[in-house]
Formats: sequence, structure tokens, C-alpha cells
Amino acid sequence: MYEAFYGLTEKPFSLTPNPRYVFYAEHYRAALDHLLYGLHEKEGFMLLTGAVGTGKTTLCRELLENLDARQYRTALLFNPFLNGTEMLQALLTEFGCSYPPGASKKELLDRLNRFLLSQLIDGKTCVAIFDEAQHLSPEFLEQIRVLSNLETDKEKLLQILLVGQPELRERIQQPSLAQLDQRVSLRCTMRDLDRQETERYIFHRLNVAGAQGRIHFTDRAIRKIHEASRGVPRLISLISDRTLLAGYVAQTMKLGPRHVEQGLASLRGEGHEGKPKRSRRRWFAPLAATATVIALLSGVGAAAAWYVGGFP
Repeated sequence: MYEAFYGLTEKPFSLTPNPRYVFYAEHYRAALDHLLYGLHEKEGFMLLTGAVGTGKTTLCRELLENLDARQYRTALLFNPFLNGTEMLQALLTEFGCSYPPGASKKELLDRLNRFLLSQLIDGKTCVAIFDEAQHLSPEFLEQIRVLSNLETDKEKLLQILLVGQPELRERIQQPSLAQLDQRVSLRCTMRDLDRQETERYIFHRLNVAGAQGRIHFTDRAIRKIHEASRGVPRLISLISDRTLLAGYVAQTMKLGPRHVEQGLASLRGEGHEGKPKRSRRRWFAPLAATATVIALLSGVGAAAAWYVGGFP
């Protein structure tokens, strides 16, 4: 809607994951390097956790794109509500392996084990990524533990990465899952952006979309976006998009706190025409807005990722 006015080739703050817009913060590079290292060294079992909107799925996609297809076979599972048998079926399907209808769990596991051994002989590493893993059932987690036992005398046959929200970390640490927790060799935690990273994130995405310095977010506007989003990349993108829309309505290339407030008012369903009333500005609480938007967007892909943590 506003792209032509700003001279943009596309919307800079789309919520759909796009590798062209990945923000390579130092934390992001560290996360990618550690996970690539873990796969290269065949650590066996890794854990990636972070709050909604911090970029876990984007990081996983970037990780897969950095793996040489001649050396790695990968499977990415997004459905955490499968039982143990369905999970094995999904893994085999992702790896391109057929299985007979009505095959038992043991038959499926044996077929998967044979496939993994054949890939090892061919010099390939098999990787399985389970997204939204905080929802995994005890049966599913137990099946993952069994998969982590597939190995030769020298190495694991399957590299496993569990990806989920912070409660996944808490679940793994329960006494009943001690055997699974002890197998985790690499733990990563996603975090939010700070004030400076928020500014770099915004201008990075603008430049990728073709802004060429024509669009300017003032320091006060950036500060307000960071406060309202709490540094969550997905929310930064959403608020910035609505701020650009407010600037388009005002026909200006310079976006200030007033345009950010109008964008936030739009997200709250209050409209963005004209200057928000003072009472509304006093009423607005960044945390409340953040919680509301997160609830609206809990199923949408993230836009950036970064890392805190490492080896346990």
C-alpha cells in the first residue's frame, strides 16, 4: 500500500520469514556457528529455546540452508502433536523413505535405523529438527530418547535439535526426563534485541527493501518502538510496518514518536487517523501492548534470531 510512496521494492517488515531480511547480529552469528559446529562434530542432541517471536524458526531455516546437501540429509517436523508411531512415519517421509501400510513402531524404527546406517556408509549426516517442541507429549519425548540411542561404536546415527519456548527447557529438566536431559550436549537460548540492535534491525530491513536512506526513523521513534516491542523482532516488524503506514497517511519520510503512537493505536484497534488523545497515551502500557500482539501473532514466523548460551 505504501511501497510506491516510499520508493520501496517490497514491504520491509513482512512477517513471512525471508532469508534476504535476516539480521546478522553478533548473537545470531554466534548461534548459527555453535549449531553448525554441533552438527559437524556430531554432538547428537541439541536444544534451542526462546520466547515467542524471537526468531527460532528463522534460525532453523538458516541452519538448514547452510548445510551442504551433498553431506547432510535433513528432516524438519513442525507438528508436535504426533504420537510415537506417527513421528517415526513423519521422519521416514521427510527422509524420503517408504514404509509398508500398518507397519508397527518396531518395524518403523528398524527401517529408520537401516536408513541411517546406509547414510553413514555413504558419508552423510542425518539431522532431525523438531519445532514447537514445548508441546511434545511424553510419548513423543520418549521416542526421541530412543532415537538418541541409535549409534555405532563411534558416533550417533541421528543429530537431533529440539526447538521450543522456554517451558521446553523446564520440561526436559524434570526428573522423569533425566535420561533425555543428560543427552543434551549443546543448549542455545534466543533473546530479545537491545535498543541499538533494534535500530540496526529496522534500518537493515528498510535498506533491503530499497529505502536507500530516504526513510528516517528518529531516535525517539526507535526508542518508542523498542519500549513497546520489548525488543521482540516480530513485534518490532509489526509496529514498524504500522508506523510506515502512519507516515504514508501523513505523507512524510521522517517518522517520529507521533507516528509510532498512531501505529500502536492502529494495532490496538483504535485507528491511526489524527493525533491520539492524551488520555490514550497515558493509558498505553508497553507490556500490555506486547502481550496483546504476541497473542495475535503466536503462530506467525519470526524475522530475526540471536544467541545466548552454549555448552552446558
